[in-house]
Amino acid sequence: MVPTKRRAVLAAALTLPVALAPRKPQAATPGLSDLSRLQAVDGATVPEFRFSTADGTVRTLADYAGQGVVLNLWATWCVPCVAEMPALDALSRLVAGDGVAVLALSSDRGGAPPVERFYRDKGIQTLPVLLDSRGDAARALGVRGIPTTLLIDRTGKERGRLEGAADWASAGFVQAIRRMAGPAAHSLGKPDRGSNA
Repeated sequence: MVPTKRRAVLAAALTLPVALAPRKPQAATPGLSDLSRLQAVDGATVPEFRFSTADGTVRTLADYAGQGVVLNLWATWCVPCVAEMPALDALSRLVAGDGVAVLALSSDRGGAPPVERFYRDKGIQTLPVLLDSRGDAARALGVRGIPTTLLIDRTGKERGRLEGAADWASAGFVQAIRRMAGPAAHSLGKPDRGSNA
């Protein structure tokens, strides 16, 4: 996780030339699928904040009322953020039919162009370009660094939070997200038959 106050220093440091020995290709980083890193939160209502779409349209979480929300705060210059974006993109496809929106709010100061370029270069296809360039969401949510991801249920209450990168498309995380979001509106009132979906 990268503290938000250090991002300019980190961005500058990442541009310095460094001689590195060749590294062997590695499998997925250990621990990214570790569900125990997800902190359960006891249902505090998420405070109001604004963010914007690529075309400048202002949004709030009220625009997603009745949906579960996976809210990720990230930036294109943040190495662990970059590592988890393909998993968030895959998660978006996996939970779309469950009425769960995956919202990745970029704190990039350059607005939409760097995010659009990043999505194009990395093959991110399902996540909308959303911006928190002024840090409104990060401040309102008390985020200490990025990436940070909140799981918000259909009533607007925070049910989980994870600081750092994760393999969001892994089976354990997908199941936890579906469970924390709660039943979709079309299934409210129906008894739970012990389904994991």
